[in-house]
Amino acid sequence: MMNGRHQNKFAWKPNLGVKINETEVGGRFRPLSEITGVCPRCKEQIEWKRRYGKYKTLTEPTKCQRCTKRAVRQSHHKLCSACAKEQGVCAKCCCRVERIVGKDPSEVEAEQKKLQEAIKNARERDRRTLIRAMNAGKATGLAKAATDKDDKAGDMFPSASLEEYAEASRDDNDDYEEGEEEEDEDHVCN
Repeated sequence: MMNGRHQNKFAWKPNLGVKINETEVGGRFRPLSEITGVCPRCKEQIEWKRRYGKYKTLTEPTKCQRCTKRAVRQSHHKLCSACAKEQGVCAKCCCRVERIVGKDPSEVEAEQKKLQEAIKNARERDRRTLIRAMNAGKATGLAKAATDKDDKAGDMFPSASLEEYAEASRDDNDDYEEGEEEEDEDHVCN
């Protein structure tokens, strides 16, 4: 009898009337970091906190409960990533689990450096295209292409990796410049 009486007609949104500055953490230009180093249950809890306005970001690193160093860089975590990885536990609830969600921050940093190195070798036009694609969130396939040589990078790149694409672009650019010089010589003769 009471099924339809007290159900919400629309979902509750935190800070509905408050305009959020896009440059603050959690805004469009500085989104919240990916949730890593936790078990799936704790990941769901943190996502819920983010969704309903209960998530508080860290302004400075906090102390790890195991090694007592100020190395915890993610909100609602109790252990630093090194201690959690060493013990094989969730960084939030400290329970021993076989599956940890997300990548290790050091792996992400290494991947970013490798991608930046590959972008550096590309020509300016391609570099800007890559950066635009990464900012739009379409670079998920590109990161895999940079690490996996067997995968295709998709329709955007004919080569398997960014290094090969940069080399091919340089070769194409050299051919174009040579052809341009020949055309200039033809125009002078006529």
